[in-house]
Amino acid sequence: MLDRIRFVLIGTSHPGNIGAAARAMHNMGASDLALVAPRCTAVTADSISRASGADHLVNGAQVVETLEQAVADCTLVVGASARSRTLPWPMITPRDLGARLPGELADREARVALVFGREDSGLTNAELQRCHAHVHIPTNPDFSSLNLAAAVQVLAYECRLAWLAGQESQREEPAQPLANHAELEHYFTHLERTLVTIGFHDPAMPRQLMARLRRFTLRARPERMELNILRGILSDTEKLAAERSGNKVRHREE
Repeated sequence: MLDRIRFVLIGTSHPGNIGAAARAMHNMGASDLALVAPRCTAVTADSISRASGADHLVNGAQVVETLEQAVADCTLVVGASARSRTLPWPMITPRDLGARLPGELADREARVALVFGREDSGLTNAELQRCHAHVHIPTNPDFSSLNLAAAVQVLAYECRLAWLAGQESQREEPAQPLANHAELEHYFTHLERTLVTIGFHDPAMPRQLMARLRRFTLRARPERMELNILRGILSDTEKLAAERSGNKVRHREE
């Protein structure tokens, strides 16, 4: 289970934090590390030193340019967020996250991504909207700032506790595999295009429509087959819209 939990660090600015995060992961048995557009060189003397024996995770980290690339094959994406947002999103605690993991990863194809933001500004609203849920570490409100590696350590610890608990009880596999991140993003692109085509959505005046539809869909956790059905409905809707538009043009010409 731990092999299918990916720790994603976005825009990390200090190599020492990458090494310390790798150490925290290795302590708890996690090994999948991805770096999104790091603002520093990942492999340095400092990062290797701070890794303290987990340098193989630093050297083997996947380095990509976008969050979408880092989580494309993941069926659950959880963003670490320390601040409230204008549009509320499902919020869970680290303990809730741990309790959820065995069921999420019962399907052998499933993968979970835990996403951490920049040391100075965290995750953007756009990045958080690409997550199924947000996890908040309930720190002292008078001193709430956590070092990146410390946040990784807290969530990695909860992951390990969940893995240990999972050794004692077997979960039933879901009937169908869940849609992964890449499939969901294709669906959202298709959905927005269709809504624009039929005149329901004006991109110039979105009023958070797509963000709310994202939240609704991600909360539902659709299976791959269910997502294929929805995309089939969208495709037929586009065809009907095109046919009706063509009929109207012919009527005018006649």
